[in-house]
Amino acid sequence: MTETLFAFGLGRRVVAVTDYCTHPPEDVATKTRVGGTKNPDVQKIIALRPDLVVVNVEENRKPDADALRAAGIELFVSFPKTVREGLAELRALARVTGSEATARPILDEFARTLDETERLVQGKPRTRVFCAIWKNPYMTVNGETYIGDFIETCGGLNVFRERQRQFPLAAEYGSVSPLPAEKVAARDRRYPRVSLEEVAARLPEVILLPDEPYPFGEKDLPDFEQFHAKLRLIDGKLLAWCGPRSADGLRFLRGLLE
Repeated sequence: MTETLFAFGLGRRVVAVTDYCTHPPEDVATKTRVGGTKNPDVQKIIALRPDLVVVNVEENRKPDADALRAAGIELFVSFPKTVREGLAELRALARVTGSEATARPILDEFARTLDETERLVQGKPRTRVFCAIWKNPYMTVNGETYIGDFIETCGGLNVFRERQRQFPLAAEYGSVSPLPAEKVAARDRRYPRVSLEEVAARLPEVILLPDEPYPFGEKDLPDFEQFHAKLRLIDGKLLAWCGPRSADGLRFLRGLLE
């Protein structure tokens, strides 16, 4: 989301970023840091007097969001579970920040590429995909996640896509986003832990090993050397970052699965 704000031409208005905001590197290097996503310095954020704070349901803690709202700060709450929801969120963010003119080319390309991708994969056989997001233990994504939907949008079949039993959030965040507050699965349901034996039993044809959140690399390939599947080390940002990279990500993944 930080990268998106800069891409929307809002760089001068960004007053602070988290310790994990890395792009665009030359710009975030000049911004005040306010801690991590799970342990932000809430009082430091309040002291900066922002008009808007962008938070994410999975990355940020609700007590921190409540403290910011209690201080009179408006929140934009992000929680896209599909690619189309991600596009809708970005359009809403552009409206809320008054950056629609600058954002339009980015969002139009995203929309065109999404429509094109859905059209190109329609009716074609789907490639069975396993996407790892963590190791020790191995973890993956189910069908209720942005990454899971991204894979399916590009012509894949996520071999761990099954919907799991859901649990409600402890309380609603509240949001200026147009997306409704919904019940969501517990983290270990949305991102299930799996064994390599379970992965093998699902017969994936392609195994995706992104470089984030876990930094998969050449060292991890031997874990899958007995699999009858194509292994692909990929840029995790193309798969998981909803923003100015999304159109490139759609083109990349659909091409890889083709």
